[in-house]
Amino acid sequence: MLRMRHVVLLASAAFLMNGCVALDKYNALQLERTQYLERLGQAESEARAEREKAKILQDQLNGLLGAGADSQNLLGTLQKQNADLRAQLDDVNRKYQEALRSNKIVIPQEVSDDLAQLARQYPDVLDYDAQRGMLKFKSDVTFASGSSDVTAKAQEVLKKVADILNSSSVATYELIVAGHTDNVPVSQPRTIQAGHKDNWYLSAHRAITVGAELRKDGIATSRMGVAGYADQRPVASNASDAGKSQNRRVEILIVPGAKTPVTAAPSEVAPVVAPAEINK
Repeated sequence: MLRMRHVVLLASAAFLMNGCVALDKYNALQLERTQYLERLGQAESEARAEREKAKILQDQLNGLLGAGADSQNLLGTLQKQNADLRAQLDDVNRKYQEALRSNKIVIPQEVSDDLAQLARQYPDVLDYDAQRGMLKFKSDVTFASGSSDVTAKAQEVLKKVADILNSSSVATYELIVAGHTDNVPVSQPRTIQAGHKDNWYLSAHRAITVGAELRKDGIATSRMGVAGYADQRPVASNASDAGKSQNRRVEILIVPGAKTPVTAAPSEVAPVVAPAEINK
């Protein structure tokens, strides 16, 4: 009897042990199934996102293919605008060179006197050549180093220049705004990041900014042309700091122009003629 009881106990223990093993396997299978379902759900979500991206790209491609004719028209328009800008630049260059070669440009005496007086009032900012009809803004005072932003003091002087040049006695005269630099290459990252990639860009951008200030102060844009010459028109040697300072300038040439006086319209947009922009 005792032996029988011992056998029963052993059989019960074996059954319980086998039952524990089966339960562990069951739990492991359940965990594996749960993890598999999670991975399956994530894969389906990623596949759905990729399908949506592919659809967006296909729609964009279809739009580009459908706009082929419009792109050709746009290219033709841009080419015509580029040709027009080149023609404007050629005209500005011609007038600029003619003005420089002229022995004397006749400006009404009262206007010339006012400009000379203004130059004497602001000698650190402005020079005036009465014989050539040329105003020269010194870049070291007109702009911060490597910048095309006009300083507050230069804005004040430009406002006074605009008041004088809006006189009825010079209303038929045209203005050529020309930017110049020294021969030191642009290298500061901040200057390049601002869009002044080299001295061509910097000189053109400075001339454009001065032209925009004059426009804001009431000068008709139809009277103005804008150009940048980088270091190609030095007035002094670049071998010294003093010479480089003289070469960094923005000139405003006052030249005889249209027969009929022109007045500024509020909606006018200043013409931009910059060699660096045209040729890039």
